[in-house]
Amino acid sequence: MAIRHVEPYTDEWLQQPTGYVQRVVDLLGAEVADWWEGPCEPRGATVRLVDGSALVWDEESGWRLGCFVSGGRGEHTQLDGVRYLGGGLLPRPERVPSALSDARVGVGASSAWRPCYRSHRNCRDGFDVALDFYAPLVEA
Repeated sequence: MAIRHVEPYTDEWLQQPTGYVQRVVDLLGAEVADWWEGPCEPRGATVRLVDGSALVWDEESGWRLGCFVSGGRGEHTQLDGVRYLGGGLLPRPERVPSALSDARVGVGASSAWRPCYRSHRNCRDGFDVALDFYAPLVEA
């Protein structure tokens, strides 16, 4: 099987995180009030939770939890009281709900310190290949 890199800044590249975030949203189920993709640089997504908090994912530091302050589609989300979930840049979606629980009480791998796993400027570092794992198997 050949490794396929997606050309940076194309529509396909911009949409790449969607499959991953959608799987996390599906696993969080009734806890999710809404979610949307964020802007580019870095690519990201926001998941608003029913309790007024939000989970934000970006391609540099992974998932973080905080009290939702502001944001919306195409905007960077602002949070207060941020805790990073830990577990890497792309923790398996099945691990995010338990990491969220840990972050809510300040235990486990969660931290107030921002990790920086990569820079969004490193477009050819293989991260697109990792995101492709979560792309839909069949596209209509």
